[in-house]
Amino acid sequence: MNNFQRLIQLAEKSFDVRNDPDQLDVDEEVIEKLQQLHEATLSEYADENGPVIWVLLIPTTIELMNRFLQNEITETELLNLTPRNISYEAIYLCSALTLEEFRHKGLTLKLSLKAIENLRRDYPIKFLFVWSFSEEGAKLSKRISEETGIPLLERKSKI
Repeated sequence: MNNFQRLIQLAEKSFDVRNDPDQLDVDEEVIEKLQQLHEATLSEYADENGPVIWVLLIPTTIELMNRFLQNEITETELLNLTPRNISYEAIYLCSALTLEEFRHKGLTLKLSLKAIENLRRDYPIKFLFVWSFSEEGAKLSKRISEETGIPLLERKSKI
């Protein structure tokens, strides 16, 4: 099994989007919408065998962030309601997938920080927000907040 297939399996195991309508089911249409928001929404780290880390971020408005944090809208609605071509003030730390043998090396943090830095060049980001599905994800989100100096807000967790 190649790295791409392993990351897909990890996504299915970690998030179980088929059984949770509140989660964003990433497909070609979703990828296109993300890229319309900003090129830094999707990041990948690969080795000679293909991708080993995927990071997905959604820049959005503070109003939509608050609606998401209050469970008024889903991840899919967050993406679909986020207007294009405006100045975003919040970033949703949507997901980070890392193959087991590449964890605890700082690579996912580094990739996330680079993507956020690219977004901050274009937008006055005031908040990060997250909906954690794992202890590792929660720790990574807190570390990203510490490293960037951007406050982190959390939706009631799945963990």
